[in-house]
Amino acid sequence: MFATVRVAVGRAVLRHSQNYICRRKVERMKKLEAIIQPSRFESVKDALLEMGVGGLTVTEVRGHGRQKGHTEVYRGREYTVDLLPKIKLEVVLPNELAESVVAAILKTAKTGKIGDGKIFLSNVDEAVRIRNGERGETAL
Repeated sequence: MFATVRVAVGRAVLRHSQNYICRRKVERMKKLEAIIQPSRFESVKDALLEMGVGGLTVTEVRGHGRQKGHTEVYRGREYTVDLLPKIKLEVVLPNELAESVVAAILKTAKTGKIGDGKIFLSNVDEAVRIRNGERGETAL
């Protein structure tokens, strides 16, 4: 009787036994975080829903990038607004859907002006649905 031990190493799972080591590619998912202007949120959300993106987390955030805010005049006094309101979208996607979702966000959120936002992609090794313990892409 052989003991089998599974060890996750990078993109592969090594299955060890006394006689062999075999490699099996681990399918990864992508986590997409997008910081966009609040005025563009509805169009981005509609585009993602049309593409079949099921789960979406939305957070109202404040921050600045290169523009470092702006100055405004209120009742004759000038003041600086250095943390601008933004919307942060977070979604975990199958690998094959990630690039098309990025393209959809670029198309719908772009105004061509400074402060349009950023998109960040990172790898997700595992997803687990709490309700029933499903794992991987089926948990999305």
